Amino acid sequence: MHDLPTQADEMFCFATYSAAHVINRAYAPLLKPLDLTYPQYITLTLLWEQDNQSVGQLSKRLRMESSTLTPLLKRLEKLGHVIRKRGTEDERQVFVHLTKTGRALKNHAPEITACMVASTGLELDELRGLIAELNRLSNNLATAS
Repeated sequence: MHDLPTQADEMFCFATYSAAHVINRAYAPLLKPLDLTYPQYITLTLLWEQDNQSVGQLSKRLRMESSTLTPLLKRLEKLGHVIRKRGTEDERQVFVHLTKTGRALKNHAPEITACMVASTGLELDELRGLIAELNRLSNNLATAS
């Protein structure tokens, strides 16, 4: 255990923290014309995969507290991209629905993804491997805590 890294540049937490910030900044100029932030874009991506998700479902997928997600959803609603509705069976649940405008934004996703993939300088197989490792890391940490 005495060989564990102690310098920031050697620690996986610092590498992932730094990468997250760089990724967020790299998306910014691509999303600016759409008037979206990176967290809003990722949330829309999940809704494009499956519309009409509960705030709880989205929170779980984003690994984000619902108290953090709610203001983000309110901004997306104000922009006209989603509508939030209370559940009919359980009024405590809130469901998020894409609007026509929100669905139309999906047309920009392939170009944005292509730009980001090209910017990484990695091959698709390398990226897929990285994604698999990051998912494994996240899942292991989530189950450990």
